[in-house]
Amino acid sequence: MALALYRGLTSAAAPLIRFYLQRRQAAGKEDPDRLDERFGLASRPRPQGPLAWVHCASVGEAVSVLALIDRMLTQRPGLNVLVTTGTVTSARLLARRLPSGAFHQYIPVDRAEWAARFVAHWRPDLALWVESELWPNLIGAVADAGVKLVLLNARMSDASFQRWRRLPFMIRPLLQHFALCLGQDERQAARLIALGAPTARSVGNLKFAAAPLPVDDAELAALRHAVAGRPVWVAASTHPGEEELIAAAARDVRRDRPDLLTVIVPRHPERGPAIAAMLQALGYRVARRGAGERVGGAEIYLADTLGELGLFYRLAPVAFIGGSLVPHGGHNPLEAAVLGAAVLTGPHTHSFGAVAQDMKTAGGLIEVADATALARELGRLLDDRARRAAVADAGRAVARTQAHVLDAVLAEIAPWLDAAERRHADGGKSRHSPADRRARA
Repeated sequence: MALALYRGLTSAAAPLIRFYLQRRQAAGKEDPDRLDERFGLASRPRPQGPLAWVHCASVGEAVSVLALIDRMLTQRPGLNVLVTTGTVTSARLLARRLPSGAFHQYIPVDRAEWAARFVAHWRPDLALWVESELWPNLIGAVADAGVKLVLLNARMSDASFQRWRRLPFMIRPLLQHFALCLGQDERQAARLIALGAPTARSVGNLKFAAAPLPVDDAELAALRHAVAGRPVWVAASTHPGEEELIAAAARDVRRDRPDLLTVIVPRHPERGPAIAAMLQALGYRVARRGAGERVGGAEIYLADTLGELGLFYRLAPVAFIGGSLVPHGGHNPLEAAVLGAAVLTGPHTHSFGAVAQDMKTAGGLIEVADATALARELGRLLDDRARRAAVADAGRAVARTQAHVLDAVLAEIAPWLDAAERRHADGGKSRHSPADRRARA
């Protein structure tokens, strides 16, 4: 009943949804050249052969499955991979990082008619949804088409779990459509079972298996030359309200280290001009990478560009991971640890709770409560090379503990990919054959 009501309300809300998307487009949060994709209208034909659909909410989830996508395409040359996300930032990043054989489309807004249109065009052989995106109409359209759904790297915060427990009539029917749910850890798998998932287990966290973030070696060499001799740290994936705290911490550290360079990489690069104006109003000398400005004598280098975190994690020996001094939930600390940075975070790391706790327990992550504590710990790490190396080494060791995860996930989804290849080899006749059903069960 609840899902039927949701379907009816979203169907009736089409004019409001269109108005909402127009407002988002005006704010730069939708791609005007591809807005039709949000209504389920594809911007390219479906390729021939088997097609796996991977859906991610945004940048973090998309980055976590790039290694999986690359491995699937390497092992299965005839496979096509459709990747959907809902943000402009993620679309731009994927345009540069998706391997040959994979392509991006925007996820349609969760309205039944648009969801059905999307599924009818793409006719996926397998749907792999990442982490915690549960859209009822899209899930229903996939199930109605006879496509198997798998939830990868699933996670659910404490608050979300408690909220869903109060709404079993909503969550249970949705989870029942998933042939398999793979939790980031055993606790997450147990939560999914408790909420109604028919099959849930954990083979590890895909974020541990992500390939190191890429880098332009020429750009790295140029930046190292530009900052030679200066202590450098990076505040990565920052959110509104954090840049002021980071600037305050930097000011404290600069009292004893006047040549300190602070690199700020906002999670959303389009905020660059506003952040620069705010920092300049506070009296900082700021250079904006997004405007082509050189580091020079800047106190703060604002890297308001996309897809360059790998550059700055290699440049700076200390990395603060944003979204954690404000209650956003944090971002993936492993990306910095893998590249040798000593990692700092704020207290709000619930989006990466298990990973952050593992790193903290191992001594590979230092948690700070506020700007004052951030300045204190940053100063210690910059001054003590041995301590900095110990934190970095411990973080990198944690990242290596689950190197098997990629192989384990691939083994879990292999039967459905095998079935898809067989189905297309015989002209698509076996979608509902007994052999196909056994392989996909």
